Amino acid sequence: MTDRSPGANQAVAPPYDALGEAKRILRSIRIGALATLAVPSGHPFATLVNVATDTDGRPILLTSQLSAHSRHLKADARCSILLAEVGRGDPLAHPRLTLAGTAVPSDDPRLRARFLRRHPKASLYASFRDFGFSRLDIGAVHFNGGFGRAGGFEASAILTDIGGAQPLIASEEEILARLNEEGSDILQAGAGHRGGGAKRRWLATGVDPEGIDLIRGDQTARISFKQRVTTPQSLYEAVEALARAGDRPTGYR
Repeated sequence: MTDRSPGANQAVAPPYDALGEAKRILRSIRIGALATLAVPSGHPFATLVNVATDTDGRPILLTSQLSAHSRHLKADARCSILLAEVGRGDPLAHPRLTLAGTAVPSDDPRLRARFLRRHPKASLYASFRDFGFSRLDIGAVHFNGGFGRAGGFEASAILTDIGGAQPLIASEEEILARLNEEGSDILQAGAGHRGGGAKRRWLATGVDPEGIDLIRGDQTARISFKQRVTTPQSLYEAVEALARAGDRPTGYR
């Protein structure tokens, strides 16, 4: 007897990976809405900012001390950042991520380097005396993947575990130089798609235990590893494995 019940021959869709999508948004979106508490009114105040991420996923910001939001953060460091994917159709059908926490100023050259690799044009003003970097210590996370796909996570869930990854972190610039110079096939897997053209190359801008961040002009992509890596050698092995499998970067923008 043939089963003619509805859906009998339909493949079962995999469960929606909300946490995976939230992490993809965190690593792929380069601009966001920063909301601070205005001085002296205390009213919410939102502005547009460039965003990068630290190795563990905490957002990195570059702001002018002359701006209103910098004055607000100096008085009260609490803030939130909205990162949203854009596309055709109803904007509310696309995923977005809200991160709430505390902005902590930092002069760590490593954060500066990660930010400027993600936003090369910011190097034109990053050295101005009134500009400075800060990193968001995340306290709460809310993700909305579209209609009927909203929920929250613990901050620790969305962050990347960097335990034991000091060899990887310390060698980041060397790793990036090697990946970009050798033009690994996995970095170029998306070439020719989304209007980039074959002459434009994907460049690696950051590495972490879970993957590699890429840019090509104004586009971004993310290579996610199947297993966590903590050393340069384990990263190279993961990249080679993905290249052999023909996997492509995810999170095109």
